[in-house]
Amino acid sequence: MPRQPQPAPIDGALVIHKPQGKTSHDVVDAVRHLAGFRQIGHLGTLDPLATGVLVLLLGRATRLVQFYAGRRKRYEAGFRFGFATDTYDSDGQAQGPDAAPALHAAAVEKLAAERLGRFAQMPPSFSAKKVKGRPAYELARKKQAVELKPVEVEIYEYKLREIEGRIARFVIECSSGTYIRSLAHEMGEKLGCGAHLAEITRTAVGEFSLEQAITLEELAEAKQAGRFVDCLIPVENLLANFPRVNVLPVIEKRVRHGTKFNITLAQLQPGRVETPPGATTQLDGGEPKPPRLRVFSQQDKLIAIAEAVVPRTYQPIVVFEALP
Repeated sequence: MPRQPQPAPIDGALVIHKPQGKTSHDVVDAVRHLAGFRQIGHLGTLDPLATGVLVLLLGRATRLVQFYAGRRKRYEAGFRFGFATDTYDSDGQAQGPDAAPALHAAAVEKLAAERLGRFAQMPPSFSAKKVKGRPAYELARKKQAVELKPVEVEIYEYKLREIEGRIARFVIECSSGTYIRSLAHEMGEKLGCGAHLAEITRTAVGEFSLEQAITLEELAEAKQAGRFVDCLIPVENLLANFPRVNVLPVIEKRVRHGTKFNITLAQLQPGRVETPPGATTQLDGGEPKPPRLRVFSQQDKLIAIAEAVVPRTYQPIVVFEALP
């Protein structure tokens, strides 16, 4: 008989400060090596150029990825004006000579303000979007035609921080799936001088912020000192915006079997309403989602995430196996 995969020895979230030059997969591989197991996922990649918040979920926490899909993102980004590139960032090839423009704050602020709200954004040709099952960047590198479809995104904040020479720096809060380098390319087109993304740091993914992030070097030091687990946000502390309920053993048994269950209003504890320091102004973007609930045992262990069927009746949609 084939061997059953062993459950990961630890669960939780890890907020890594991704360094420039590494891919998100490089970071995941490094953490897998330090953790000693492979069951590690992420809440959205960053380009090699980018630094900042890369959220990893370890062990059973990987099953919570679906509930973070709509989390807003927050960035600090520098657009370099004067020429565009084929990748829309500084890793690409220049698409013409440097126009050496003089930037005017009023004009830049006006264009940024016009982009607030919801709109259809065309992804860059050099992106991981799939075209007939292949990443678009594979075709773009071979100079093949890339046919992508616009994706609806939303910008909640697009604020000019400063202009330094030919670089304009912005604070941007946006929906998941927004390409910041496309914003840079678009603004360069509108100003008639070309532009590309020169620097970018992701400062928040929903409630996970740069203030919480640690470097890979710090994680390695913690591992060496036997403090790896101390770097994790426990699985019981995740999705704190969801209401929670502690259930009696008889209900816990129903929940663990994936059976609908009822709760009383007196049992329901509200989720966190205010976002933590450094987080996005609101956690989620997009359409409202069905009411969801974190279900805990009497010992305060997370046993399930459930979704409302009718008021006060819930259906478990993710159930955690009991720990040995």
